[in-house]
Amino acid sequence: MTNAHTHQQIGGLDLAQARAGLSRWPVIAAPIDRDEYQQRLVRARVLMREQGVDALLVTAGASLRYFTGVAWGASERLVGLLLTARGEPILICPGFETGSLEHVLRIDAELRAWEEHEDPHALVAAGLRERHAGNLALDPAAAYTVATRLQAVLGEHRLVDASPIIDGCRVRKSIAELALMQQATAMTLQVQRLAAGVLHEGISNHALVHFIDEAHRALGADNGSTFCIVQFGQATAYPHGIPGEQRLAPNELVLIDTGCTVQGYNSDITRCYVYGRPNEEQARIWSLEKAAQRAAFDAVRPGVPCEAVDAAARAVVERAGLGPDYRLPGIPHRTGHGCGLSVHETPYLVRGNTTALELGMCCSNEPMIVLPDRFGIRLEDHFHVTADGAAWFTEPSPAIDQPFA
Repeated sequence: MTNAHTHQQIGGLDLAQARAGLSRWPVIAAPIDRDEYQQRLVRARVLMREQGVDALLVTAGASLRYFTGVAWGASERLVGLLLTARGEPILICPGFETGSLEHVLRIDAELRAWEEHEDPHALVAAGLRERHAGNLALDPAAAYTVATRLQAVLGEHRLVDASPIIDGCRVRKSIAELALMQQATAMTLQVQRLAAGVLHEGISNHALVHFIDEAHRALGADNGSTFCIVQFGQATAYPHGIPGEQRLAPNELVLIDTGCTVQGYNSDITRCYVYGRPNEEQARIWSLEKAAQRAAFDAVRPGVPCEAVDAAARAVVERAGLGPDYRLPGIPHRTGHGCGLSVHETPYLVRGNTTALELGMCCSNEPMIVLPDRFGIRLEDHFHVTADGAAWFTEPSPAIDQPFA
C-alpha cells in the first residue's frame, strides 16, 4: 500500500484554502411543484380506500411537509392536515399562525383555526362528522397526547395507525425527490473532501464539526449540518461517538459522519480513513468493511426483501471470522436505513424486515465493523433502487488512503 493518495486527499489544506473552495452550489434541484403535491394527496386517498380508512390526520413534522409543503415542527399546539375521502383537505392550526402557514402552503386547503383557549382536537372531530368519516388514521409520528385527546373527543370513532398510508406514499421517491437528494449528497461529499483536506496533527474534533457546519452553509444547505459526528482513534469504536474534545494524532483513524438538507431532503455520508499511514489491522478491517458494503449493494434488486441486503453484508464479515449476528468484534447494528425528508425512515435493512424493495426506495449502506476498545470502520453511502438494482448517490471510497473516488 502506498501513501501517495494521503498527500492528495488527507491533509495539506489550510482553512483559508478550504474556504476558498466554498461557494453556492452551481446546479440547484427544482423544488417539488404543486402538481406533485396533488399527486401525493391522490395516492394517499387510494391507500386510504385500500386500508378501509375514512380519514387521515397528518401532524406537524416531515409527513406534513411531504403532503403540504409546510415545514413545521411539532409542538404543544396542534397543526395538522385532515384528509377525507372527498372534499377539500382541512388544515387545522392556531389562529395566530394562519398567515405564516398560508405563505408556505403548497396545496389548496381549507384553514380551520383555533384560539388559545380552545381544543383543536374538537375541530378534527367536527371535520369527521361533516364528512361522515367513521374512522381516523393517525400519523404514527403524532405525540401520545394527540392520540389520547383525539380518543377523548372522537367517542364512537376509531383511531387506527396511518403508517401503511404515509409510508406507502413516502417510501418510493419521485424523480424530483431523487434530484433533491442527489444535490444534498453531492454537497455533503464535497464537505467531506474539504474536511479531510484540512486535517493536521492536533486539530480538534470540535473544530472540524464547526468547519463542516460552516461549509454546508456556504454551499447552500438549508441550515448547515443537520448532524455531525467526528471521532478519532479509539473513539471510532463507538458507532455514534463519545462526548468530549479529541485531538488528532499521527496514524489515527478518522471517522466523519455528517449530512445536510436541501429543501428538506437529507444527505448522510460517512468517511473513515487514517491520518498518516494505516497499520496492517486497520487496512484489513477497512477492506472487509468495503467488501461488506459492496455485497449489500450487489444484493439490491426490486422484489428482494430488505433483510436479504443486511444478510449479504453480514455474511462477508462472518466468513472472515467476526460476529456472528451482532456480536463484537463484528457488525453491531443494521446495514442501513431509509432516507428522504427524514434522515432515518422506512425501509430499514435489517433482519426480520421482509418488505420487498421497490423502484425509488432510498437507503443508506453502512454495515459498520467494530473492534471493541480499539477502533471501528464505517463507510456510508446511499443508494436508490432502479430496475437494474442499486444506483449510488455518491461513489464509495476506493481505499483507506484514498477516501474519495
